[in-house]
Amino acid sequence: MSPKNLYIQTFGCQMNVYDSERLSHLLAARNYRLVEDPAEADLIFLNTCSVRQKPEQKVYSALGRFRGFKKRKPELIIGVGGCVAQQEGEALLRRLPYLDFVLGTKELGRINELLDDLETSGKRGVATALNGRVDPYASLPFFPSSSKATAFVSIMQGCDNFCSFCIVPFVRGREVSRPFEDILEEIRALAAQGVKEVTLLGQNVNSYGNRRPGNLGFVGLLEAVQRTGGIERIRFTTSHPKDLSPSLVEAFATLSKLCEHIHLPLQSGSNRILKRMNRGYSREEYLQKVLELRRVCPEISITTDMIVGFPGEEEVDFRATLEMIEKVRFDDLFSFKYSDRPHTRAALLADKVPEEISRRRLMELQAWQRESTSQKNKIWEGREVEVLVEGQSKTCALENMGRTRTNRIVNFPGKIHPPGSLVRVRIEKAMAHSLRGEASL
Repeated sequence: MSPKNLYIQTFGCQMNVYDSERLSHLLAARNYRLVEDPAEADLIFLNTCSVRQKPEQKVYSALGRFRGFKKRKPELIIGVGGCVAQQEGEALLRRLPYLDFVLGTKELGRINELLDDLETSGKRGVATALNGRVDPYASLPFFPSSSKATAFVSIMQGCDNFCSFCIVPFVRGREVSRPFEDILEEIRALAAQGVKEVTLLGQNVNSYGNRRPGNLGFVGLLEAVQRTGGIERIRFTTSHPKDLSPSLVEAFATLSKLCEHIHLPLQSGSNRILKRMNRGYSREEYLQKVLELRRVCPEISITTDMIVGFPGEEEVDFRATLEMIEKVRFDDLFSFKYSDRPHTRAALLADKVPEEISRRRLMELQAWQRESTSQKNKIWEGREVEVLVEGQSKTCALENMGRTRTNRIVNFPGKIHPPGSLVRVRIEKAMAHSLRGEASL
């Protein structure tokens, strides 16, 4: 039987990237092979994100393009998964008559059932049960397969924090941790295939194991990964500030494989807005966490998320956010305009910030951060760093591309090194979003 072509378009977070890899592995057993051109596909799957309005709009735009593919090739199967699928459910099938199935965030294992129904009876299907605190990966065949130097590994899914702006608990469900040994088995298999760096994923990795009896906590998991042969670097994301424990802070000093980088979403520099967001910490507490991290690991790279235009945000609140950027000196920052999300408490707040004000604040915040990132990058000029090669540069096939332990992209010419190589590189020039260097002799 000739292979069938699978095209997957992934929107949003690293968790979706991981889930897409899981899905492609699952469908390989059904004789599907990945292709890069959707026009060649027999099955198109969109793994979606609805954490903000913009990525959700991109999903519908993509589906509109793929409708034409279906007209030209009626046997083409189109499916939607991820957060938009979980959020909209059967309504997607009613809205889009050319859509064949909808697969929720905890239902990856049911894709074969949905495809069987389509192939035998032409029945369009929906699978969007959240199933309480059930591990969505428990029913899937053993993963992984990776030909890369780096890999994502999900350690938990869902969230119990219910920040007032966040849709995650409603589309990913309540917090559930994967079994400790399942994670380690996956990482050992990745290491055996040549993976050198793993990034542990979760909506709030700091609370890993809290609700699973017998599981070691997150620091215990990091210590176990540290002992895994073949793994040279460990990263994790995302880390909620209110749950950043002293033992996790100390891990940056005691675990040699734990990279000097943490993504620590602040969201706002105003205590009043942080309270409205239900974030569970103050700006003063956040600053103290930063001081503790830099005490044990002076060169740690700290990145963050920030929302502007949250309901009720006044100019004094926005200025407090800019002040925090100046105080902390983040290495990089991911910033967004607030948008209402279904089911969230913030969507019910009446005092919305006008679009033109949100846009102006976002542009000003990003200008501040560009200056900070530029200054942070310049610090590395003239220094020698360890770079894990991930492949060839996107802009020049004659150059290597990799990352420092502080998560900075480095491009450097010369001998092309295989992915997974650890190369000493002298940084010659800091660019806006990357570094350039020369391999040390």
